Amino acid sequence: MKAAWFESFGSAQDALILGEQPTPQPAPGEVLVRLHTTGVNPSDVKKRAGAFPNLLDGGLVIPHSDGAGVIEAVGEGVDASRIGERVFVYQAQYGRRLGTAAEYVALDAALAPKLPDEASFEVGACIGIPMMTAHRCVFADGDVNGQTILVTGGAGRVGYYAIQWAAHAGARVIATASNDADAALCRDMGASEVVNHREENWGEQVVAANGGEKVDRVVEVEFGVNLPEVLKCVRIGATIATYSSTVVPEPSLPFRDMMFMDLTLRMVIVYAMPEQAKEDAIRDTFEALAAGRLQHRIAHSVPFAEMARSHELIEQGGFGGCVVVRIND
Repeated sequence: MKAAWFESFGSAQDALILGEQPTPQPAPGEVLVRLHTTGVNPSDVKKRAGAFPNLLDGGLVIPHSDGAGVIEAVGEGVDASRIGERVFVYQAQYGRRLGTAAEYVALDAALAPKLPDEASFEVGACIGIPMMTAHRCVFADGDVNGQTILVTGGAGRVGYYAIQWAAHAGARVIATASNDADAALCRDMGASEVVNHREENWGEQVVAANGGEKVDRVVEVEFGVNLPEVLKCVRIGATIATYSSTVVPEPSLPFRDMMFMDLTLRMVIVYAMPEQAKEDAIRDTFEALAAGRLQHRIAHSVPFAEMARSHELIEQGGFGGCVVVRIND
């Protein structure tokens, strides 16, 4: 099968190799998926650059955890009726070396849920990390109907879906964005109000946008940078669900202030989500996709030959939406 892999850490152009690797076979409990697309996420890029020094101890790594395709074979113990099923794939390169940047991947059948016919394979490559992260951030602490949720970076990969999940569940959503185009996008997704997080005292603007009331929950994209402003606009007993703190990777907390606000701080990463949370996200995602309730933002869709460029796009940033590589055009 054709595949992309790396045998050493480095830049995308230097480290990523395109060529042929053995086609895997499904072990008991596994399915073999012929991939049409692979999704590229920040965690994939960081791994290739060397964020996990022991990653290559077992040999070469085919990167990426997300993707979508069709089941071509099943291992012992998996119902043969799944052959021919359209699926999305998640966690393909979590705790193992062989991910979705290839024509085929063999993995646990539970990690290849059904993809409804209404969703393209490009959309399927966006589900694993972005959509499931957003689902967890919104719903991990109970029903949001009637609550006000702040989604920072609402036009980003996760924020885009978080706004939709929350709005569809009956929450009032306030989002932050850095420009007029992104603000309009957030409103299209269901945000009632949008404030600019590049302006001073934007936390106070959130309160003003909410009629003078503070918000119940926050879905936070840059925890370390945004925390001072977030604390201005969250109520006593609020929850902050954060999935990233890239600019300030080791933030310090105003512990006393947060303690007296009785805040709940939730860290979210798909890999560590409880199995029940994953099942809930998969169920809700299938239903939403089948009903056409979710909109999607494929920022870049590139051919397999441009695998290195897909990593560079993630590193450069400056856009919202998913980066997808087409494996079989």
